Amino acid sequence: MTDRELIDAAREAARHSYSPYSNFAVGAALRFADGRVVTGTNIENASYGLALCAETVAVAKAMADGVRGGLEAVAVTGPGADAITPCGRCRQVLNELAQLGGTDPEILCVGPDEVRKLRLSELLPHAFGPASLA
Repeated sequence: MTDRELIDAAREAARHSYSPYSNFAVGAALRFADGRVVTGTNIENASYGLALCAETVAVAKAMADGVRGGLEAVAVTGPGADAITPCGRCRQVLNELAQLGGTDPEILCVGPDEVRKLRLSELLPHAFGPASLA
């Protein structure tokens, strides 16, 4: 799957967003080394603190299906005028999955007119993860 197809999968996921409070529909798509792609979208809640980000939903889906390694790339899309990056919580959640497979995935931060490509380690330097507990 190309980066463009991964971005398209994230945009498609955003169409299923449940974001009646913020009206900020986010989509995420995770690409794994074995070719699998797992998507997620944000899910808001009237109790705002219980909202789930698109990246967290995608990671939870992947892990629920037994995917524990090989995370190569993540595309994140949103409705804003600028390229969107994962929030701090999502960076940590993505890091957990990436460290389980020993990868440093590329994060495609997608805006309407640009795609910023960063490594997860650039977004979350000196990350805390499973190895930190050993």
